[in-house]
Amino acid sequence: MTALIGRAFGSLSVRNFRLFATGQIVSAAGTWMMVVAQDWLVLGLTGNSGPALGAVTALQFTPVLLLTLHGGRLADRHDKRLLLTVANLAAGALALVLSLLVFAHEVRLWHVYGLALGLGVVNAVEVPTRLSFVSELVGAELLPNASALSAAYFSTARVVGPALAGLLLTALGTGWVMLVNALSYLVTVTTLRLIRPAELRRGPRTHAHPRVRDGLRYVAGRRDLLLALALVAAVGLFGMNFQLTLPLLAKTVFHADAASFGLLSSAFAAGSLVAALATTGRRRRPSGRLVAGSALAFGVLEGVTGWAPSFAVAAVLLFLVGFTAIHFAQAANHRVQLGSDPRYRGRVMALYTLILQGSTPLGALGVGWLAQHWGARSGLVLGGLGSVAAAVCALGYERRDRDAQGPPRDGPSGGRQDADGPGAPGEVRALR
Repeated sequence: MTALIGRAFGSLSVRNFRLFATGQIVSAAGTWMMVVAQDWLVLGLTGNSGPALGAVTALQFTPVLLLTLHGGRLADRHDKRLLLTVANLAAGALALVLSLLVFAHEVRLWHVYGLALGLGVVNAVEVPTRLSFVSELVGAELLPNASALSAAYFSTARVVGPALAGLLLTALGTGWVMLVNALSYLVTVTTLRLIRPAELRRGPRTHAHPRVRDGLRYVAGRRDLLLALALVAAVGLFGMNFQLTLPLLAKTVFHADAASFGLLSSAFAAGSLVAALATTGRRRRPSGRLVAGSALAFGVLEGVTGWAPSFAVAAVLLFLVGFTAIHFAQAANHRVQLGSDPRYRGRVMALYTLILQGSTPLGALGVGWLAQHWGARSGLVLGGLGSVAAAVCALGYERRDRDAQGPPRDGPSGGRQDADGPGAPGEVRALR
C-alpha cells in the first residue's frame, strides 16, 4: 500500500513541484469561484441570456485561438517562472477590477466582456507556459505523474471552488467571490518565487530563437500527434462547453439557485478528480486507441446527460461525464507530451492548448444559439453526438494506420523513437 501511494504521488517528493502545486490549488479554486460568480452575474445582467453567456465564453477564449502559439514560443525562449509570475499578477489585477465594479454597483455587461477578453490574453501565455513548466519541475520520468496530479488538484479546486462560490454568492454576493479570486493569485505568485531555479531541469542555453512555424512543421510531420490533436479539436468544439451548458441547465431546466448550481458543477468536478487520480500511475505513453476510446465514452455520457429527467440524475451523470472528460484530456495530453521532442514542447503544448481551448469560442457561440432556440438540453445532446462521431472516425483511422505501419517501437517513456529522433523525449532541452 505504501509503495502504491508513493507511486501515485511520486512527483510530490520534488520540493519545487510541491510549491508549484500548492499555489496552483489555491489559484484554481479561486478561478472556479470566479467562473460561477461571473456566469451568475451575466445571467443576472441579461435576464438569463444564453447568447450573452456564450459571448463571454467566446471572448475569454478567442485570444487563446489567436495568441497561444506565440505564448508557446515565449515559453520555449524565456524563463517560464518569470512568465508565470507576470501572468498571474495580471490575472489577479483583472479580477480585482471586476470585483470593485460590482461593489460600486457600476458593473455593465461590456465590463465583463472586456475583462474576459483581457483574461484570455493572459491565458494565451500562461497555459502553455504552465504545461511545459511541469517538465522542468520534475523531469521526463515523473512528467505523467505530475501531469495527472496537476489535473487532480485542478479537479479538487473545481469541486471546492463552485461549492464555496455558491455559498458566498448566497450569503455575500458576486463582488466578494471575485475579490477572493483576486487575492488567490498572490498565493500563486509567492509559491512561484519560492521555487529554487537551480533545481529546475533546464536544458543548456542556446542563442537560437524558436519560431512558431518550426513547431508547426514538426507537428505536421508526426501523424500520431496530428490524430490526437484532431480528436482534441473535435471534442473541444462539440463537447467541452460546460462553462455555458451547466449554468443554463441548472437555471433554465431545473430552476436551481446559486448553491444548487455550485453542487451541479461540483459533481462534474468530483468525477474529474477521480479520473485524474486514476491516471497518476501512468508511466508510458498512452495508445491512440485509448485516447479515442475515452473520447467515445465521454460523448455517449454527455449526450445521455442532456436527457436527464431530474437534478439528482443529472448530478450523477455529470460525475461520470467529468470522469471521462478528464480521462480523455489526460490521455491526449500524455500522448502529445510524451511523444514530443523537448526542444519543441512549449510550442507543441501551445498548439494543444490552442486546439483544446481555442475551439471553445466557436462551440460556445453555437451552443448558446442552440440553447436559445431549442433549450439548454440540446447543447449537451448535440455536443455528445459530435464527440461520438469524432471518436468513431479516430478509431477507424487508428486501426487503418496501425494495420499499415505495424506497432510503434516505444522507448522507456512511451515515445515513438523512430519519429522523435535521437534524444527525444528523454531529456529536457528547452531553447532559450
